[in-house]
Amino acid sequence: MKWVPGKAENQGRGNNSNLGIIVFSSLFPHSGQPNAGLFIRERMFRVGKHLPLVVVAPVPWFPFQKILRRWRPHFRPDAPYMELQENIEVLHPRFFSIPGFFKFLDGFFMALGSLPVLWQLKRRFDFKIIDAHFAYPDGYAASLLGRWFRVPVTITLRGTEVRLSHRFLYRDLMRSAMIRAAKIFSVSDSLKQVAVAIGIQESKILVVGNGVDLDKFCCIDRSEARKSLEIPEDIPILISVGGLCERKGFHRVIACLPDLISTYPGIQFLIIGGASAEGDWTERLQQQVSESGFEKNVRFLGVMPPDQLKIPLSAADLFVLATRNEGWANVFLEAMACGLPVVTTDVGGNAEVVCRSELGKLVPFNDQQALCQAIANALEVNWDREKIIMYAHANSWDQRVAVLVEEFVKITCQSELAEQYR
Repeated sequence: MKWVPGKAENQGRGNNSNLGIIVFSSLFPHSGQPNAGLFIRERMFRVGKHLPLVVVAPVPWFPFQKILRRWRPHFRPDAPYMELQENIEVLHPRFFSIPGFFKFLDGFFMALGSLPVLWQLKRRFDFKIIDAHFAYPDGYAASLLGRWFRVPVTITLRGTEVRLSHRFLYRDLMRSAMIRAAKIFSVSDSLKQVAVAIGIQESKILVVGNGVDLDKFCCIDRSEARKSLEIPEDIPILISVGGLCERKGFHRVIACLPDLISTYPGIQFLIIGGASAEGDWTERLQQQVSESGFEKNVRFLGVMPPDQLKIPLSAADLFVLATRNEGWANVFLEAMACGLPVVTTDVGGNAEVVCRSELGKLVPFNDQQALCQAIANALEVNWDREKIIMYAHANSWDQRVAVLVEEFVKITCQSELAEQYR
């Protein structure tokens, strides 16, 4: 029997119980892909402690996608229609999406597929704002739904906008969505400049970076952390965390190992992560390690729960991410909260997180020699880890959430005032 939405579990939470928010994002964790979009859940569930919200997380659907899973087992994992996460209602309506084709239609079909769910929700959860994450397709779909339901829409820019802004059709779709939105949040200033470059008013965009959960990410005893991983005290450890896809650049770090091993024969590179929405390079990376003869130096730890990551992070000496692009990488602050300096590429919002020399080193993207040299140099530096931890603490979620809640309340008040004069 198909589930029929009932009363929102979290309605009435917080100090503004009449200000209901729909969090709208196709990238959101569920039982089929528990590690997708954790950064969105981290942010918005904290907002949910102050304002009532329901999550609508559309999932793409195509009649023959189960057949495709014979060749790609992790392709579009099934999601339950409804689930409760931390007592917050999460709904997963389906929308028509042909794999690899006509992606410019995803925004429209996402809005269409979500319309019945929002229509039912409106009867018992009087939402005042639709808060979308990523400008396309989610932001575009939300902008249509906002027009249909006559509620304001906010859009958070998170990184994919850089790539899409170079493609004429998607640039126009993103622009139309952001023009309709009441407010644009950007996790970094670099993404804000992308929006400005395609014609969005700068005054409409507010930079609100991601934060770090200091309850989950904290420095524990280094010796105990290494003991639990069966790694000796006297060897350097590199660590990378993220989806095992091309963009994250694990293969670029592995390519630095020959130079590093010549100086540090026992060096360990810990890789934490698994298949992601952008692809799964696990076998390719394992093959690269095997062909290079680095099996003793590289350990694939798989996907780990966030509250367990502090163990390998506390054991390591250096966090490395040779990424092609990032909006605002939460993993940097999470690593810093555990006392780790960061070596990463100077792309996207990375320089806004690793913003001082005492926090780490930035290198040009695709400069392999510079990356290898930066890692080698960083291993020789006597980092002030307390200062790194203090920086992470200054970027906790509390400050970010206070700004978001204030903006949501302001937008709702302005919308209701405008409605009175219609």
